[in-house]
Amino acid sequence: MTLLNNLRTRRRRLGVAATAAGLLAALLTAGPAAATPDPGDSPGVREKVSKSDAAEAREAIAAGEIPGQDEIVHSANIQHLTNIPKEALPGTNSDLAFQGKYAYAGNYDGFRVFDISNPKAPKTVAQVLCPGSQNDISVSGNLLFLSTDSSRSDNSCNSTTQPATEKSSWEGLKIFDISDKANPKYVAAVETACGSHTHTLVPERRNVYVYVSSYSPNAAFPDCQPPHDGISVIKVPRKSPDKAAVVGFPVLFPGDGPDGGGNPGSPTNPGVSKTTGCHDITVLPSKDLAAGACMGDGILFSIKDPENPKVIDQVQDNVNFAFWHSATFNQKANKVVFTDELGGGGAATCNAAIGPDRGADGIYDIVGKGDKRKLVFKSYYKIPRHQADTENCVAHNGSLIPVKGKDIMVQAWYQGGVSVWDFTDSSKPKEIAYFERGPISTTTLVGGGSWSAYYYNGYIYSNDMVKGFDVLKINDRRTDPAKWVHQSELNVQTQPDYFDFDW
Repeated sequence: MTLLNNLRTRRRRLGVAATAAGLLAALLTAGPAAATPDPGDSPGVREKVSKSDAAEAREAIAAGEIPGQDEIVHSANIQHLTNIPKEALPGTNSDLAFQGKYAYAGNYDGFRVFDISNPKAPKTVAQVLCPGSQNDISVSGNLLFLSTDSSRSDNSCNSTTQPATEKSSWEGLKIFDISDKANPKYVAAVETACGSHTHTLVPERRNVYVYVSSYSPNAAFPDCQPPHDGISVIKVPRKSPDKAAVVGFPVLFPGDGPDGGGNPGSPTNPGVSKTTGCHDITVLPSKDLAAGACMGDGILFSIKDPENPKVIDQVQDNVNFAFWHSATFNQKANKVVFTDELGGGGAATCNAAIGPDRGADGIYDIVGKGDKRKLVFKSYYKIPRHQADTENCVAHNGSLIPVKGKDIMVQAWYQGGVSVWDFTDSSKPKEIAYFERGPISTTTLVGGGSWSAYYYNGYIYSNDMVKGFDVLKINDRRTDPAKWVHQSELNVQTQPDYFDFDW
């Protein structure tokens, strides 16, 4: 159903019974091993909730306080244009990238190429089977990049799972030639320490530098030894991608201890992930800046020398942030939005028990100049609609909506759906539009929902982990100016400078 009234705020006390209290306690005391974000190679979360919580979810649906099972609801200023279900790739849908009239959708079993020249009716151009979680995806020119963060028998697309304790196991970055969109060709692979959970492109004319984020080393893993306190940097020659190679491993968290100088996590900071690498990095090449979401730390660093990034500032939030997951600059590069993936994307954290400040976005102003710039916390943002305890929900991947003079972004919240929100006033963020489905199940916590929601050339594209590829359109005077801004290519973690365009 479409909600034609003003944005509805659901404040029902969903999840405040003993089960929710137990979940909160578990999240607060979880050690680093329990805080691994994003679904792994194993099937999605499936966990029975208590009878009372299941009954509460059904009562909330009956009262109209949350959508019915699989029911679609949205604000009046959002249109749901279409949904394209999964086809040949049954795995978990993950990240998105864009180029011209094409969208590239990652999936734990490979990736899919869509022709989006008609956003109301996208057409599948190719489906490439190449298993290896989580298949984080990006494109540059004729090259497509995939992250493999699961231990595989080799670097081929026919590989099978293999223990990380075996030296012959492989994890890292795969490179495809997409000059023929209907027939992508696998051309190169680069193994990286601890695999590649995500990656970020720093494109140049002749080369593409790739920052590889990975974490969770273990003394028993031959290719993932502690301390793992930095990122792998890969240099990819555009004309000879087969010569791609690691050119450095800059240490971002120097320290004298065995684990470097990042956040020590539990038990020093209960409920906070120990920093053993980065989860995601967003670069702003026009400003030679990058922001890193690194487990227990948020960092701001310079990429003037892309092979040797230099940390400018480092911040922690040991009260409300459990896992620094991703980062987004505003257009003037004087703010960063960091996300906290409390519960690793597999928990029900959008409820009264968890509250508005955990599993949320943290908005930081960037103050000062040059190497003296500092990240200064201003406020939290979390969707104002409580979800059922059978719905995994937490802050996840989003992008700016380019409106000059405003800071507006669209963001995925797993089963919390898609939220469009304004943080022009860093201290008073507010939601202006939303789209969501009701719970996949009213009796079992099942992993699903929007993994990534990005704005590209007038439309919002969402990759739902279970339901498939959604296309949305927002019609609102506050976001309408963005319709005039067109990109030829968009990898959200390689953030464009929208001021380069003629407004």
